[in-house]
Amino acid sequence: MLKAGDKAPEFTGTDDQGQTVALKDYRGKKVVLYFYPKDNTPGCTQEACDFRDSMADLSQKGVVVLGVSPDSVSSHQKFKAKFSLPFALLSDGDHAIAEAYGAWQEKSMYGRKYMGIVRSTFVIDEEGNIAEVHGKVKVKGHVAGLLKSL
Repeated sequence: MLKAGDKAPEFTGTDDQGQTVALKDYRGKKVVLYFYPKDNTPGCTQEACDFRDSMADLSQKGVVVLGVSPDSVSSHQKFKAKFSLPFALLSDGDHAIAEAYGAWQEKSMYGRKYMGIVRSTFVIDEEGNIAEVHGKVKVKGHVAGLLKSL
């Protein structure tokens, strides 16, 4: 996984509106790029809603939030509408963005091994460098802790 001080990998993806989004579009702004496994699951919903509920504070700090999962644009549209999420969700069906950031890893559940998203958050500074890395994130308290560190 990447570490603080590394150059953030450039990426291009499709957001929940079907628009192309690239990291370079946000140069000059601080970006919180968070990876989550799946729309409409309990932990992912809680994390997204925590970001939503903290958007005023994040915006005040000049932060742009981008959520990334392998879900489709259509799934993201429904998830975003259902929970009134005020930030972009990027569809990473081929997990190229997750792989570039080291968030696509082998996981294990009930003895079965498979590849999937490891819940991770990256803070990217205004120059495109990684300022903070939060790997294997626990949802409870994550956004509140992130706000304190910004």
